[in-house]
Amino acid sequence: MATKKYRCKVCGYIHEGDKAPDKCPVCQAPASEFELIEDGGKAKKGIDKNGNAYIMVYTVAIVVVVALLLSITSGALKSRQNANVELDKKKQILSSLPAVVLEGADAAKLFADDIQHIYILNKQGDVIKELDPVKDFNYAPAADELPIYMAEVNSETKWIIPMNGKGLWGAIWGYIALNDDRNTVDGVFFSHASETPGLGSNIVTPAFRDQFKGKELMKDGKFVSIAVMKAGQTAQGQDQVDALSGGTITSKGVESMLYNSIAPYEPFLKKAAGLTK
Repeated sequence: MATKKYRCKVCGYIHEGDKAPDKCPVCQAPASEFELIEDGGKAKKGIDKNGNAYIMVYTVAIVVVVALLLSITSGALKSRQNANVELDKKKQILSSLPAVVLEGADAAKLFADDIQHIYILNKQGDVIKELDPVKDFNYAPAADELPIYMAEVNSETKWIIPMNGKGLWGAIWGYIALNDDRNTVDGVFFSHASETPGLGSNIVTPAFRDQFKGKELMKDGKFVSIAVMKAGQTAQGQDQVDALSGGTITSKGVESMLYNSIAPYEPFLKKAAGLTK
């Protein structure tokens, strides 16, 4: 049986034997630094784990595997994530109704029981579509369509309008619930993306939200919305609530959101009071 030859990659020492020596007798390099010499004196090439090519291939392989695993995980969780987003939105809508107690309750069941209809209105205030609150909850209205939720709470009809606006640092949004006269506020819910903690973020607190109950959106047959004013200031011709201390810009953002979000519903609101045909 022919003796194999191994070359030390560090110092070039040639070793003959069945395997590489445990240690190079010249430079003391370990066996891992020896390479097998083929017939003709050429070293047998293997994978150079210290080379750039190996590192690049290994890195790319790891990235591809991790990306694949993340994609599979995301796909598997997508339905659950969508369900959580939907449930959170339902809770926000219900939170605009003071008589509905969410704590410890099944929000999905409460929504199915209390929200009777989702109506889609046109700009003239006419109902053009009637949607199922559960099956059609994720319906995306067109630019000229206005969604409104009708609830029955303690045998009383409530109308809930979605609102969107801008605060100091980012988006603010919410829902306003009206009594069956479509004018008097029953309750509101506000939330935000990034308002200042302890200041603008206080739009979510009951102390701020409770001020809106009983306020009217229309005066003398005209939509005027609700003013958000600094303490001591007085609005002319409309109901008002106190602004947040230290959160002036966010408070004005809420005021603008109320007006801009509800104004398109004015024809629908007036129909309840018999102001339009």
